[in-house]
Order: sequence, then C-alpha cells, then structure tokens
Amino acid sequence: MSSTFGSLFRITTFGESHGAGIGVIIDGCPAGVAVETTHIQAALDRRRPGQSDLTTPRKESDTVQIQSGLFEGYTTGTPISLFIPNADQRSDDYSHIAKAYRPSHADYTYDAKYGRRDHRGGGRSSARETAARVAAGAIAGQLLAHFGVEIAAYVSSVGEVEVPLEYQELDLSLTETNPVRCPHPETAVRMEARIREAQAAHDTVGGVITGVARHVPAGLGEPVFDKLPAVLGHALLSINAVKGFEFGSGFAGTKLPGSVHNDEFYTDETGAVRTRTNHSGGSQGGISNGQDIYFRVAFKPVATLLQPQQTINDQGEAITLVGRGRHDACVLPRAVPIVEAMTQLVLADLLLRARANRL
Repeated sequence: MSSTFGSLFRITTFGESHGAGIGVIIDGCPAGVAVETTHIQAALDRRRPGQSDLTTPRKESDTVQIQSGLFEGYTTGTPISLFIPNADQRSDDYSHIAKAYRPSHADYTYDAKYGRRDHRGGGRSSARETAARVAAGAIAGQLLAHFGVEIAAYVSSVGEVEVPLEYQELDLSLTETNPVRCPHPETAVRMEARIREAQAAHDTVGGVITGVARHVPAGLGEPVFDKLPAVLGHALLSINAVKGFEFGSGFAGTKLPGSVHNDEFYTDETGAVRTRTNHSGGSQGGISNGQDIYFRVAFKPVATLLQPQQTINDQGEAITLVGRGRHDACVLPRAVPIVEAMTQLVLADLLLRARANRL
C-alpha cells in the first residue's frame, strides 16, 4: 500500500521515470463532479519539465490520457484512470550509476530494502512520479471548488532569499507572473538570480513553499491520529526532497506567550464564528475551524550535482562520481503545483469523511 494515499478519496500511483509512463487510479470520487479536462492539463503544464531555463531541459508534454471514470464531463463514481506517457527518456544518462550510490539519493536505501533497483532516473523514487499526483489533485480540486474551497501555494524562499511579507499581505494572483512562482516581484528577481548562480556553479539550492487553503468549512479532520495537520504533514512530507513542515505559527509560535498566541473567538456581523488571530493555522484539536489553513514546506537542495562527489559503489569501494543527465538546480518552482495537489487530495478526502460523520 506504499503507493496508495487517502481514505475515502483514495489514489494509487504507478510507473517509473524511464518506463512507458506514469499514472494514477482515483477511487472514491463521488459521481456527478463536473471535471474540466483542461484544468488537469493546466496543472500538469505547471509541473512539467522544460517550462523555463530555470528547470531541467527534459522535454515532456505530460499530455494526460483519461482512460476511465469520466463521461460527458462528469465523474461516474467508478475508478478514474489517468495515464501520462513518458516521451523523452535518456536512460543512457544513468548508466554510470548502475552500480554506484549517489550521495543523498535513494540508490542505497532501495538496494537495502528490495535487493535491486531501477537506476534509470531513479525509477520509482524519481520526482517524475509526482506528475500523477498533480493530475489526481486537479480532480480533487474540482470537487473542492464545488464547496468553494480555494488552494494556492507559492515560493516564499530560495536559499537565503526570502519574501519579507506574510501571505495575507501578498497578491497571490502574481504567483504565475514569473518563472520562480513568487508573488513578490522584487524578491522573485533576487530568487531567479540565486538559482542562476547555483546553475553556473554546477550546484543546487533549496527553499520553502508556503501554502494557503481558504474557505475551508469547519469540521474537517479526525480526532487523535488523523488530525488535519497530521494528515497534511504526511502528504507533504511524502513529496521528494521535502525535509520539513510547519503548520500555522509553526516554530515561530514557540516564541510567543500563550496570552498572545491564543486565537480569541467572536461572532461576525453575519453570525459566523471567527477568530481574531489565526496562529492555529485554521485547525484546533486537529479539526478545521473555518479560518485560513496555512503552512510552510521546506525543500532540500536537489541531490544531483554536476560536479565531483565522493561516494561508494555497491561493492563498498570508494569512487568519485560526477552527476550527468538533465536536472533542476532548484526544485521549488516546479514543486508549487505538487504542494497544491497534495493539499487538494487531503482536503477532498477529509471533506468526504466529515460528510460521512453526521446526518
């Protein structure tokens, strides 16, 4: 079940980086959800390689094929099958690592677990698998749109370059106006320069993506183990290169006294229950309270470097390895739609679970 995620809205992804293609089976999506296939393709276009000179030059159109589960523009309630062919594999680029363990890659750990591995682009451990998640997330997003839920993510830091404002102070409609996917234009310029600096040095750089979910109804999330932040953390930490997750005030909240950190309740002019602050990040007791859900996801620098590194081969012999092939110097711009997709999948699943809990 390691390739399956979700409870009621459940996905199973399949395929390898250099196989025939990758895909996803969605089970549990209710019948009657209006699905625009152009929305699925648009989400994939935001994740695909080769979209700018800041990303890997691998050329993949990532054209999705809908094989089942949709009829006349609506879901049928049966399993939805989406397939994305691979078109630009260059498996020979990875022949030099067939017996070598790349630093900070899954090569050694896959060997340790399975006794064998697909070295072509990392096989199943490749970030190419996330295209299947993005396709599934696009359908989950259209289910959420029926309930008015909106999800957005953006790059908030690259290396030491950070957006100086909180998400509430930004115009998130500007996120797609630059190749870095940062809604703060001045910072976006500096981020792009930082990525190009890493490219020129044959190095890589990490950063942080901030995510926001608005108009989430109160009552999503399960007590104890499947708390909303816990499930969301599980989802986001499953993305390649993610090394950290902060929900709401996160670690910064530890520096505030309780008298400041507590979110006081009040009733607004429409009679809706609100909080005056939102240090909780839209969740209390692991259940959504109707406020914005916000979080931060930390991505490490890409592990493949086009410069010499010391490592060992599968015989334990010390070797010098230089990365080859086509790789991102910074994964952040292409990871934005992946973060959005995993958030969509989590909230769609929790929404269906909440609706099953009461009449």
